[in-house]
Amino acid sequence: MGIKQSVLKANKWIVDKGLVELTWGNVSVKDINIVIKPSGIALDQAVPDDMSEVNPDCQHLSGKKPSVDTPSHVELYKNFPGIKSVIHTHSKYATIFAQANRAIPCLGTTHADYFYGDVPCVPHPSAEGVKNSYEANTGRIIGEYFTHNELNYLHTPACLVQGHGVFVWGTSVNHALETAYVLEIVAEMAYKTLLLDSHSRLADFVVQKHFTRKHGDTKYYGQ
Repeated sequence: MGIKQSVLKANKWIVDKGLVELTWGNVSVKDINIVIKPSGIALDQAVPDDMSEVNPDCQHLSGKKPSVDTPSHVELYKNFPGIKSVIHTHSKYATIFAQANRAIPCLGTTHADYFYGDVPCVPHPSAEGVKNSYEANTGRIIGEYFTHNELNYLHTPACLVQGHGVFVWGTSVNHALETAYVLEIVAEMAYKTLLLDSHSRLADFVVQKHFTRKHGDTKYYGQ
């Protein structure tokens, strides 16, 4: 499957899974260049050649006009060199946490299987950063937040942006898609758990056990 066909399929998948309403999201994949969903396109009528290709400097190379979020994706690829796909959504429960400016806390082992601790909520850009190069500054601030807080972007492959929505990334498009889907599930679980017990928390040693049995050199989950 060609990269443009893969990107079209991935963008349809996040709609089918209920992570995106209307045109409120995008998937990109990076090879030498970056391919991303075009801005505001109707996916049911789209063909692979419609997908937008930009170079690492965000210059448009082929396909239709790129998503307005393309500079955010480009900045994430610059900051997180080990990733090959980025997804942006406004999935309902995760966006509720973003709008409340709250991290998604790690309350259970489902969360810990995919994210090593809380999924952080990163501040939105400043007034000046919003006015000038808003989308690029959004991606840049995510990178700065992870660096400043010494977060491993492969152990925490997602974040929220305050008042905005969700950014997820992965070492492949399939990895990123699964992570985006799981993120919305654990966000809903966390939201409803906090309604029952606002002090709920999973012990750190359980978080560590569940994450490391699926990830890293000592993992033993899977075939």
